[in-house]
Amino acid sequence: QAQLVESGGGSVQAGGSLTLSCAASGYTASSYSMGWFRQATGKEREGVAAINSRGVTIRADSVKGRFTIFRDNANNTSYLRMNSLKPEDTGMYYCAAGTILWLLPSGYNYWGQGTQVTVSS
Repeated sequence: QAQLVESGGGSVQAGGSLTLSCAASGYTASSYSMGWFRQATGKEREGVAAINSRGVTIRADSVKGRFTIFRDNANNTSYLRMNSLKPEDTGMYYCAAGTILWLLPSGYNYWGQGTQVTVSS
């Protein structure tokens, strides 16, 4: 049974950094694209960054230059390094595994439960 478990969320002040982790199990994680999404209260879930099995990455314009996605296939883990955090980055962050490299939730087959990120001004 596929399982994704996020960790690393927390509360930081604006300008701070966090690194989120997503541990995958129960499927061949290295063959799937991994995506990070976030959802603020009252808003739709939005794609933040994604990486495919070959290491090709994409990021939303709002996080370019600040967020980096990478993966460790040997340990079935993906990461989202977040620098220069802003209050508007606040939300629940989810990782997902899918067969397509894109930033829309559709096409991702497996989802984690999420980890909260709160950025204060």
